[in-house]
Amino acid sequence: MITFILMVLNYLWVLFFLVSFIVAIAQLFLGNTVVIPDMVNSTFDMSKTAFEISLGLTGVMTLWLGLMKVGEAGGAIRLMSKIVGPFFSRLFPEIPKEHPAMGSILMNFSANMLGLDNAATPLGLKAMKELQELNPHKEKASNAMLMFLTINTAGLTIIPVSIMAFRTQAGAANPTDIFLPLIIATYGSLVIAILTLAIIQKINLFDKVLIAYFVAIIGGISGLAWLVHSLPENEISKVIDLFGNLIILSIVVSFIALAFFRKVNVYETFIEGAKEGFQVSITIIPYLVAMLVGIGLLRSSGTMDLLTLGISKTIAWLGMDTTFTDALPVALMKPFSGSGARGLMVDVMNEFGADSFAGRLACIMNGATDTTFYILALYFGSVSIKNTRYAAGIGLFADFIGMLMAIMVAYLFFSIT
Repeated sequence: MITFILMVLNYLWVLFFLVSFIVAIAQLFLGNTVVIPDMVNSTFDMSKTAFEISLGLTGVMTLWLGLMKVGEAGGAIRLMSKIVGPFFSRLFPEIPKEHPAMGSILMNFSANMLGLDNAATPLGLKAMKELQELNPHKEKASNAMLMFLTINTAGLTIIPVSIMAFRTQAGAANPTDIFLPLIIATYGSLVIAILTLAIIQKINLFDKVLIAYFVAIIGGISGLAWLVHSLPENEISKVIDLFGNLIILSIVVSFIALAFFRKVNVYETFIEGAKEGFQVSITIIPYLVAMLVGIGLLRSSGTMDLLTLGISKTIAWLGMDTTFTDALPVALMKPFSGSGARGLMVDVMNEFGADSFAGRLACIMNGATDTTFYILALYFGSVSIKNTRYAAGIGLFADFIGMLMAIMVAYLFFSIT
């Protein structure tokens, strides 16, 4: 029953409320008289946060949806789709060749890999809108949507600039020392997610094209890891930041130049696409309010703290090392809230030290996967999908694998200090 509830976001939201209320009542009987006011205040605070997130997304989505419209009209999206067409056509057999959705999916994945979250979100929402146009059942998630969102929730950050920046601010001796472990953890999560969903959707994983692309991806990640570690430590963050932003700027300029060359009215086309950004921002507000209020109740009621304590006691009872449990709040929060996980990561580094085992593990966990429920609520909500099928279950499974691999590589790469 619990598994079924986790697979359905509507039922999950109810579960947040019920569990938080039960925990709060138990604490009230134990003498904690502030827990109820804190929970009530959190509902107002998180509602305000949801609106602010939507408001903050408006400008970014307006910009990127306008640029994507220019890319479509000028043929740049079709050109990019042809490059990855053989790979995506096998992972997304429902999408016709050269369909704009392929380009949007590619751009979304590229932005995520470069750690450019502000660009990835509007591109992902654009992809969902185009996938919804192909969806014969408008209230039920299609196989293509499930594959797209599963890859998003698994995460594939190959340039964790923000995490390295937080480590620098926390006083880490080598802020980039989590780079390679993080790559291994997030790639493992991604592979497991794709394999699991491919098996469910009966996709042929032994296809030569798929194998060739996977080998190329592994080679590219290995080459990037070698390049980063060959740079001077004080130059790594600057070079990576410059590299990522140069790629994005080059894409934007090429979109505009190609459209102009093909005699497209670039300005009017941009305005036409940009108008969609405001409407999408308004559409997602109710979904964000619902999810963030539930998350706020979990935090303010102390449910998250109790869960962490219970896991730590269980691990100790089994006779295993419990050092990793100091960073566990990050793993538990990440599927629900990226900002919450980021705040917990900073707390762990402040409490135990940026170069401690817990501090490094918290950073790896924060980058190993993405915010599963936030992504599902945001993306499915933007196209009014009510039946999400097994999206949450697969996403949580990928999260579990990512966090498990994060723990394993942390023990492998770092001594416990």
